[in-house]
Amino acid sequence: MLSYRHAFHAGNHADVLKHLIEIELLNYLGQKEKPYWYIDTHAGAGGYSLQEGYATRNAEFETGIARLWDRDDLPPAVAAYVEVVRKINPDGKLRYYPGSPWCAADVMPERDKLRLFELHPTDFALLDQTFAGQGRRVQIQQANGFEGIKAILPPPPRRGLVLIDPPYEDKRDYQHVVTALKESLKRFATGVYAVWYPCLQRAEMKELPKALQKLDAKNWVRAELHVEAPAADGFGMYGSGMFILNAPWTLPATLREVMPWLVKTLGRDDKARFVLETGGDI
Repeated sequence: MLSYRHAFHAGNHADVLKHLIEIELLNYLGQKEKPYWYIDTHAGAGGYSLQEGYATRNAEFETGIARLWDRDDLPPAVAAYVEVVRKINPDGKLRYYPGSPWCAADVMPERDKLRLFELHPTDFALLDQTFAGQGRRVQIQQANGFEGIKAILPPPPRRGLVLIDPPYEDKRDYQHVVTALKESLKRFATGVYAVWYPCLQRAEMKELPKALQKLDAKNWVRAELHVEAPAADGFGMYGSGMFILNAPWTLPATLREVMPWLVKTLGRDDKARFVLETGGDI
């Protein structure tokens, strides 16, 4: 299924959670002199305009990144994320939003490499244009990332972050995530894996974190941001989650500070809340 376009949702509350955690993980990996790779299974277009096109349809960024833009009380991890968004908006006005690969390229040391997969032909072309001239540092394939990562794991430096965030339009994506992680952990047991997922009133979504907890990783962290109560009719996304395998030991403390602040800042009703759970040696 190739109908999904992330541009509709660029900069929304789910992107805020996903990208601030992504940046936190990458900054942790970058503390060491040893090189690492960033691998993105569903990279999207790379960057998005918030002034025209799909992003203006529902203007979801207005209840996401826009709520953080002018604040002066950002927790450090949120400030690091907002700083990346500011770099793509040098005049100080919120006009553009960086996707996951753009965020990665911005914070990663120049020595480190990005390997990006995107199947949608239009988004692939935009992604390729975004990173034109990057040379060997960034390699992009028009491919299903679930399959593509098999050929590149483990990465040569034996260090890396794998971001998995399919659109979940196809219900089979939930199982594809679990299967891909099982196989990836066999190839690259020490890698850091971050999975984004929508919070929906759907059985597959509720089972996904349970399945991820059972995988053969040294630890896991589950962080969910629920911005509103689930709809009475059972439809719609009321939040999103990030599930991290082999997480840095510093991540839980960071999220204990960040998640209550995000609920207060991005919550839409009195049912807004967060979930933060850990397991394993963390």
